Amino acid sequence: MDRVAEILAEASAEAVEPRFRALAAGEVMEKAPGEIVTVADREAEAIIARRLYELLPIPVVGEEAVAADPSLARALHDEPAAWLVDPVDGTANFVAGRPEYAVMCSLVRSGRTVASWIWQPATATAYRAELGSGAWRDGERLTRPPAPQDAAELRGSVKSRHLDPDHRHRLQVNCAAFAEVSPGRHAAGIEYPDVIEGRFDFLLYWRTLPWDHAPGSLLVSEAGGVSARLDGTPYRPEAPGCEDGLLVAADPHTWELTREILLGT
Repeated sequence: MDRVAEILAEASAEAVEPRFRALAAGEVMEKAPGEIVTVADREAEAIIARRLYELLPIPVVGEEAVAADPSLARALHDEPAAWLVDPVDGTANFVAGRPEYAVMCSLVRSGRTVASWIWQPATATAYRAELGSGAWRDGERLTRPPAPQDAAELRGSVKSRHLDPDHRHRLQVNCAAFAEVSPGRHAAGIEYPDVIEGRFDFLLYWRTLPWDHAPGSLLVSEAGGVSARLDGTPYRPEAPGCEDGLLVAADPHTWELTREILLGT
């Protein structure tokens, strides 16, 4: 567990942090319509992938590698175990010079996330989780206290960009029941820890790319929260293309209450 955390921090120090607010012309590209990538993403992923493979020689499913060859994502289900890497989560924030970005990794066995790591360079904060063993911040065991019982006191984030207009409008109307609903911080590696730290009580995502959500989902679950599909099925890392929605909450009661209000059920 410690060595993986070191690998993320090392790759960040070598390839990511030196380019923060210092990206040169030509170091930011568009890999798909509306999706940007930087040399920092690609170099950090190469460093992380090589060192993880040296630590445990299993397939490495990296966000940027999958962008070039989508078939690589099949290892999450076809192989007994695989590493899952997001070299710069929150790339748009990183490019804009905002500090809300993270470097993340997960270990997936038999289609289930069994360990995860999140490194937040701007604050030098390390989160990690291990299935059945708990969640930590910089070595301190984390437990999320229960959220307020009243929906009118709950704060959360709802991501509706990938929804059709009718569903988006319904969500916007239903969000009025809560104290505060924001678009979030545009980086899962910041938002999931925000749930544990009490800054958010719930998160609703629609698009659920595995490198974005495997690390934080395990972190929240191991701290006493819930990360589940809208039908209640526990989150499992799926290959890109799964858009069944994902609701994350501070505790089981908050998850049920939030789902009931947001979906109008």
